Amino acid sequence: MTLRGIDPAKQTMMDALDLAILVEEEAQERYEEFAQQMEQHRTFAAAEFFRHMVQNEAKHGRELAERRLQRFGAAARTVTRAMLYDVEAPDYDAARAFMSPRQAMEAALACEIKAQAFFDGALPVIRDAEVRALFVELRDEEIQHQALVRAELDRLGPDSGLSDEDFVDEPAAQ
Repeated sequence: MTLRGIDPAKQTMMDALDLAILVEEEAQERYEEFAQQMEQHRTFAAAEFFRHMVQNEAKHGRELAERRLQRFGAAARTVTRAMLYDVEAPDYDAARAFMSPRQAMEAALACEIKAQAFFDGALPVIRDAEVRALFVELRDEEIQHQALVRAELDRLGPDSGLSDEDFVDEPAAQ
């Protein structure tokens, strides 16, 4: 996870909302990419879970955007997408060609943990009480999301026991 040119200690409420919206948008886009990859590899159960995550991230992003609009109207953003990378979005190498639903959920759980750590890690330096309250709220939502993903994991049966290596073709003689 990387922030460029963003100092949490100096963030305004508008900046904090913009950052939170962009975090959701980035995660939503990455989950969409993963869903498309899973569909190409015909691992539809993992694709379905990633599509579920797309919807969750989009819903949360819309809620944050509505809060921003109500508070700040159409004021221009000063925080841009170029200023953040992988705050909540899954790592690109988390996707596997033949992911099981369990592996997809474990990748999502890692993202929720990563996002919680981001918001939690910023709290000690945030000076503005309102921004601090927003970051506490966002951190707590990530904890709730972890609980939801863990509950889904608990409902799943065990994986097949196959690994990525089981799907690798052996070199063939030419």
